[in-house]
Amino acid sequence: MVKASQTNQDQTINALRDTIVAMVRRDGPDLSARQLAVFLTCYLTNDEQTVRDLAAELNVSKPAITRALDRLQALFLVRRVQDQMDRRSVLIRYTPKGKAYLRELCKIVTETATAIQEKEAAPARRPQRVRGVEELRRAG
Repeated sequence: MVKASQTNQDQTINALRDTIVAMVRRDGPDLSARQLAVFLTCYLTNDEQTVRDLAAELNVSKPAITRALDRLQALFLVRRVQDQMDRRSVLIRYTPKGKAYLRELCKIVTETATAIQEKEAAPARRPQRVRGVEELRRAG
């Protein structure tokens, strides 16, 4: 059972690595882990987010969220708008570029998962047996 658990962990961490490598290799912005967490939290929840909401959800400080949002906004992946109900609050909104980035990220994750599944489903190749010296002499 331990071996199966270790295999699953290895597959999971390799999937994460392959996804990150694919993201780094493509043309586009490289996001830090925190920036990616903020981005995904904003885009994968139905509600509009505030800095306060994001800080609570991710269990990090509001200044850390603000720095991540600064970078995401500079890349046009999110935009900030003043909350009309509470003018002290700023809401984080989607952008067309952010939606496109999310679609691309989903595509990368799907391709990585598919490649891993195909690799697992493929029959294990047997290594070719190297002929011994005697067999080579007889064949020659």
